[in-house]
Amino acid sequence: MTPERLRAFCLEFNASVEEFPFGPETSVFKVLGKMFALSALDARPLTVNLKCDPDEAVRLREEHAAIIPGWHMNKRHWNTVTVSGVPDRKLRELIEDSYDLVVAGLPKAERLRLDRS
Repeated sequence: MTPERLRAFCLEFNASVEEFPFGPETSVFKVLGKMFALSALDARPLTVNLKCDPDEAVRLREEHAAIIPGWHMNKRHWNTVTVSGVPDRKLRELIEDSYDLVVAGLPKAERLRLDRS
């Protein structure tokens, strides 16, 4: 997956936005102010930090050499994924799971507002 496709996919989700709180080189993708993906899109190799269920995070790290504990993140809840090391379909699933986890943690009123958008 290219950096452009990664950005476009992250922005397909309902109410998702791209922000640059850590400087212009780091894209932070958020839903209603909560981060679900982070990537330096110009970096080589291209990586993305994604939120993950803690038990699933451990399993993924054991199964894929391209998935490691989240760099500069809470390593229990975040993974860093080297994009070239996983199939596009798997990467899309991981991004969607991250988004869904963040949405699930939002207050009910905000989740309902998302459902109506």
